[in-house]
Amino acid sequence: MTSSPADDLRAALDAALGDDATLPDLRGLADHVLDGVVARFADDHAAAALPLLARLAGPGADRGVRRAAKRALYRLAQRGVVPAPPAAPRPVVERRRERATRAWLSGVDGSGSRATWIVFEGAYGGLRLCSLILNDTLGIAEVAGGDITRKRLDRELAGLRESQKLPWVETDPARAVGLVAEALSLHAAQATSPPAAFAPWRTLFASAPIADWPSLPAAPDPSLLDRSAALLERPELAGWFLDPESVQSDAVELLQTRESRLVLSDQLKAEREEAIVDGVIERELGDAARRLWARRLAEMALVLDGAEQPEPAALARAVAAALAAGSPEPRRLAFVRALASRTLEIAGEVTLGRLSAADVSRKPKAT
Repeated sequence: MTSSPADDLRAALDAALGDDATLPDLRGLADHVLDGVVARFADDHAAAALPLLARLAGPGADRGVRRAAKRALYRLAQRGVVPAPPAAPRPVVERRRERATRAWLSGVDGSGSRATWIVFEGAYGGLRLCSLILNDTLGIAEVAGGDITRKRLDRELAGLRESQKLPWVETDPARAVGLVAEALSLHAAQATSPPAAFAPWRTLFASAPIADWPSLPAAPDPSLLDRSAALLERPELAGWFLDPESVQSDAVELLQTRESRLVLSDQLKAEREEAIVDGVIERELGDAARRLWARRLAEMALVLDGAEQPEPAALARAVAAALAAGSPEPRRLAFVRALASRTLEIAGEVTLGRLSAADVSRKPKAT
């Protein structure tokens, strides 16, 4: 049985369905035949027919074919069957997520605070500098920053290195971001909030993982522990001591022992002073404080490494490991005894009116 032109046309359309390479040859057919076959093809296949109909309605097709295809597309559109909108063109400069590309950390001061600079590269290569003061008991104490050029960043860094009393070293940007995330977790635990100026930066840190502790030796070298009091002789640690207010009564007792009119041997006076130091360590360096000072020392060791000071870095790392483990017990560590003794001396100066209590307070302050 011989097929009709309309049958051949429909077979050609069905064969081309989904074929992006070849359009069927529909020329030479009467307009009413062409229109009827294309309309039934569109009705039967609906959305699946759209790509082929769009090609038949485009430039290059026979005029009668284009008209039939356009009418079929119009009827489908009336039924709500329309092509998906074209994908938006990709920008010439592709937008990237803002990310931390460089970072710097200062050493840790006696209140547990440190400066942190983090440079974020923006969507189109622009830079923003986030400048923070992080404190290990308070969280985020201060924050500032904004857009910055590379030249200005270089100038700011040069000026900072000249004026900064504490060591200032470049660090892994991911770790610096993790330290800020850790500060945010401290705020959450204490039901406090960072400064309002942190709000524009929060999304850059909200999902970041908290920074791990720096690596510490499993068994610190005893010879390093014996020499660890030397750490407090370094200018970077001049502000390291316990809060003098917490040992004020102990300092008074120490002064009284030294100034007593009773005839006491030097040995007895030394033993009394040692007992006062022992009491301060036992009271002020419980488990929480012990871990706090261990973390400060571990962080300081990293900074000293970055400042190419391996010997004090090794001393700090050894004491950090001992404090973190709780062995040897804190009162047997030379660093801890020197820390307590320095605190008593400073508290004694406050008692005698030679120092202002406010000037030597180790309590961190938030803006």
